[in-house]
Amino acid sequence: MPTKKKPQVTPSPERRRELLATAAEVFAAQGYNATTVRKIADAAGMLAGSLYYHFDSKESMIDEILSTFLGELWEGYDAVLAAGLAPRQTIEALVTESFREIDRHRAAVAIYQKEARHLAAQPRFQYLVDSQQRFEKAWLGTLERGVADHSLRADLDIRLTYRFVRDTVWVAASWYRPGGQHSPEEIARQYLSMVLDGIALDT
Repeated sequence: MPTKKKPQVTPSPERRRELLATAAEVFAAQGYNATTVRKIADAAGMLAGSLYYHFDSKESMIDEILSTFLGELWEGYDAVLAAGLAPRQTIEALVTESFREIDRHRAAVAIYQKEARHLAAQPRFQYLVDSQQRFEKAWLGTLERGVADHSLRADLDIRLTYRFVRDTVWVAASWYRPGGQHSPEEIARQYLSMVLDGIALDT
C-alpha cells in the first residue's frame, strides 16, 4: 500500500513577519557580518534548519527587512511630495513621516544606517543606492525651493543643511523605542521647533 505524503504547510504571513522582526533586532544589535542564521534562530526560539523553511539565507532576510522599510518610507514621502505643499510645510511633513517610519521600523532604520553602504556594493541591493539618490534629491529640492521663495534663509548651505537635518532625524533610531512617553508626531514637533526656530530666545 503506497505511503501517503503529508501535505506541505505554507508558512503564515504572520509568522514570517514575526521572524523578520526578530532578525531585524539581531541584525541591528550585532551587525550583518556577525549575525548568523543560527543566532537568528536562537533568538526566535527555533532550530536553524527550521528557519531555512521560511528563508533561504540571512541575505534574503535583510533584503526583505530593508526593502519593506524603504517601500513604506517612499509611500509616505511620495504622498508628501505630491501634495504641493510650501517648502516649510514639506519639510515638516517629511520629518514627521520620518519619525513615523522610525516608530514602525526602528531596527530596520538602524540596520540601514550601519549596513547600507556595505550592502549597496552587491547588485541585489542596488535599490539602496537608488533610494539614497531619491532621498537626497527630494530634500535638496525642497530646501532650494525654500531659499528661492524666501521662506528659508538665503545664506544656507543647502547640502550642509540637508546633511544636518538628515542625521539629526535618523540618529533617533539609536534611542527611540516604540510605545514610549512621546508619540512620533510629538517628537517630530519638538525636532522641527529646534531645527526651524532654534533654541535661544532673542534678547
